[in-house]
Amino acid sequence: MLFAAVLFGCVALTAFKLTEGNERGSHEIDAKVKAEVYKVLDDYMNTFNAKNLKAWEATYQFPHHRLASGKMNVLENAGLRDSASVFVPLQKGGWDHSAWDHRNIVQASDTKVHVDTRFSRYKADGSKLGVYESLYILTKENGRWGVKMRSSYAE
Repeated sequence: MLFAAVLFGCVALTAFKLTEGNERGSHEIDAKVKAEVYKVLDDYMNTFNAKNLKAWEATYQFPHHRLASGKMNVLENAGLRDSASVFVPLQKGGWDHSAWDHRNIVQASDTKVHVDTRFSRYKADGSKLGVYESLYILTKENGRWGVKMRSSYAE
Protein backbone atom coordinates (compact mmCIF):
# COMPACT_ATOMS: atom_id res chain seq x y z
CA MET A 1 0.00 0.00 0.00
CA LEU A 2 2.84 2.38 0.87
CA PHE A 3 4.53 1.49 -2.44
CA ALA A 4 1.33 2.31 -4.37
CA ALA A 5 1.03 5.68 -2.59
CA VAL A 6 4.66 6.56 -3.36
CA LEU A 7 4.27 5.44 -6.99
CA PHE A 8 1.08 7.50 -7.37
CA GLY A 9 2.86 10.53 -5.88
CA CYS A 10 5.77 10.20 -8.31
CA VAL A 11 3.44 9.87 -11.30
CA ALA A 12 1.43 12.90 -10.13
CA LEU A 13 4.58 15.01 -9.68
CA THR A 14 5.89 13.96 -13.09
CA ALA A 15 2.60 14.83 -14.78
CA PHE A 16 2.58 18.21 -13.04
CA LYS A 17 6.17 18.90 -14.08
CA LEU A 18 5.53 18.00 -17.74
CA THR A 19 2.53 20.29 -18.06
CA GLU A 20 3.91 23.08 -15.89
CA GLY A 21 6.14 24.85 -18.42
CA ASN A 22 5.46 22.81 -21.56
CA GLU A 23 9.15 22.77 -22.39
CA ARG A 24 9.08 19.29 -23.91
CA GLY A 25 6.59 19.90 -26.70
CA SER A 26 3.00 18.87 -26.96
CA HIS A 27 0.27 18.37 -29.52
CA GLU A 28 -1.92 20.66 -27.40
CA ILE A 29 -1.14 24.17 -28.58
CA ASP A 30 -1.53 27.20 -26.33
CA ALA A 31 -3.83 29.74 -28.05
CA LYS A 32 -1.45 32.64 -27.33
CA VAL A 33 1.54 30.77 -28.79
CA LYS A 34 -0.54 29.83 -31.85
CA ALA A 35 -1.58 33.45 -32.46
CA GLU A 36 1.99 34.72 -32.07
CA VAL A 37 3.40 32.07 -34.40
CA TYR A 38 0.77 32.67 -37.08
CA LYS A 39 1.45 36.42 -36.88
CA VAL A 40 5.15 35.78 -37.56
CA LEU A 41 4.26 33.52 -40.50
CA ASP A 42 1.87 36.18 -41.87
CA ASP A 43 4.63 38.79 -41.57
CA TYR A 44 7.09 36.36 -43.16
CA MET A 45 4.91 35.87 -46.24
CA ASN A 46 3.82 39.51 -46.53
CA THR A 47 7.38 40.88 -46.37
CA PHE A 48 8.58 38.21 -48.81
CA ASN A 49 5.86 39.17 -51.29
CA ALA A 50 6.74 42.85 -50.82
CA LYS A 51 10.35 41.91 -51.71
CA ASN A 52 11.41 43.70 -48.54
CA LEU A 53 14.52 41.71 -47.62
CA LYS A 54 15.23 43.64 -44.42
CA ALA A 55 11.70 43.17 -43.05
CA TRP A 56 11.63 39.54 -44.23
CA GLU A 57 14.86 38.78 -42.38
CA ALA A 58 13.35 40.47 -39.29
CA THR A 59 10.99 37.46 -39.10
CA TYR A 60 14.00 35.11 -38.74
CA GLN A 61 16.02 33.95 -35.77
CA PHE A 62 19.75 33.77 -36.37
CA PRO A 63 21.59 31.74 -37.21
CA HIS A 64 18.83 30.81 -39.67
CA HIS A 65 18.89 27.39 -41.34
CA ARG A 66 17.28 26.28 -44.61
CA LEU A 67 17.37 22.75 -45.99
CA ALA A 68 16.32 22.63 -49.63
CA SER A 69 17.50 20.90 -52.80
CA GLY A 70 19.58 18.55 -50.66
CA LYS A 71 21.66 21.37 -49.22
CA MET A 72 21.72 23.03 -45.78
CA ASN A 73 22.24 26.78 -45.94
CA VAL A 74 23.03 28.75 -42.81
CA LEU A 75 22.57 32.50 -42.63
CA GLU A 76 24.56 33.66 -39.62
CA ASN A 77 22.94 37.09 -39.38
CA ALA A 78 20.75 39.57 -41.25
CA GLY A 79 22.12 41.72 -44.03
CA LEU A 80 24.39 39.15 -45.67
CA ARG A 81 22.30 38.94 -48.86
CA ASP A 82 21.07 41.53 -51.29
CA SER A 83 17.52 41.69 -52.66
CA ALA A 84 18.62 40.96 -56.20
CA SER A 85 20.20 37.62 -55.27
CA VAL A 86 17.02 36.54 -53.45
CA PHE A 87 14.20 37.83 -55.64
CA VAL A 88 15.57 38.18 -59.20
CA PRO A 89 16.01 34.42 -59.78
CA LEU A 90 12.41 33.84 -58.66
CA GLN A 91 11.13 36.64 -60.89
CA LYS A 92 13.07 35.28 -63.88
CA GLY A 93 11.11 32.06 -63.39
CA GLY A 94 7.83 33.97 -63.57
CA TRP A 95 7.23 34.38 -59.82
CA ASP A 96 5.12 37.30 -58.68
CA HIS A 97 3.98 36.26 -55.19
CA SER A 98 3.47 33.32 -52.84
CA ALA A 99 0.67 32.32 -50.47
CA TRP A 100 0.18 29.82 -47.67
CA ASP A 101 -2.06 26.89 -48.60
CA HIS A 102 -1.98 25.59 -45.05
CA ARG A 103 -0.11 26.08 -41.79
CA ASN A 104 -0.65 23.45 -39.13
CA ILE A 105 1.18 23.55 -35.84
CA VAL A 106 1.97 19.92 -35.10
CA GLN A 107 4.01 20.29 -31.90
CA ALA A 108 4.75 23.18 -29.62
CA SER A 109 6.33 24.25 -26.38
CA ASP A 110 6.68 27.68 -24.82
CA THR A 111 9.83 28.31 -26.88
CA LYS A 112 9.70 26.09 -30.00
CA VAL A 113 7.01 25.23 -32.54
CA HIS A 114 6.98 22.81 -35.49
CA VAL A 115 4.70 23.95 -38.31
CA ASP A 116 3.66 21.75 -41.23
CA THR A 117 3.20 24.16 -44.13
CA ARG A 118 2.38 24.17 -47.77
CA PHE A 119 2.72 27.25 -49.94
CA SER A 120 2.17 28.03 -53.60
CA ARG A 121 4.07 30.32 -55.91
CA TYR A 122 2.07 32.35 -58.42
CA LYS A 123 2.59 34.32 -61.60
CA ALA A 124 1.18 37.86 -61.86
CA ASP A 125 -1.86 36.53 -63.73
CA GLY A 126 -2.72 34.28 -60.74
CA SER A 127 -1.68 31.00 -62.34
CA LYS A 128 0.34 28.64 -60.15
CA LEU A 129 4.00 28.03 -60.70
CA GLY A 130 4.30 25.36 -58.04
CA VAL A 131 3.17 23.96 -54.69
CA TYR A 132 5.70 23.17 -51.95
CA GLU A 133 5.45 21.19 -48.73
CA SER A 134 7.67 22.47 -45.92
CA LEU A 135 8.41 22.19 -42.22
CA TYR A 136 9.08 25.45 -40.40
CA ILE A 137 10.53 25.58 -36.92
CA LEU A 138 9.96 28.78 -35.01
CA THR A 139 11.70 29.59 -31.74
CA LYS A 140 11.15 32.20 -29.11
CA GLU A 141 14.47 33.85 -28.34
CA ASN A 142 15.08 37.12 -26.50
CA GLY A 143 11.35 37.54 -26.01
CA ARG A 144 10.26 37.21 -29.65
CA TRP A 145 9.19 34.47 -32.04
CA GLY A 146 11.01 33.98 -35.34
CA VAL A 147 11.63 31.39 -38.04
CA LYS A 148 14.74 29.45 -37.01
CA MET A 149 14.72 26.60 -39.53
CA ARG A 150 13.01 25.69 -42.76
CA SER A 151 13.04 22.37 -44.53
CA SER A 152 11.44 22.74 -47.91
CA TYR A 153 10.97 20.95 -51.19
CA ALA A 154 11.16 24.33 -52.93
CA GLU A 155 14.29 25.24 -54.82
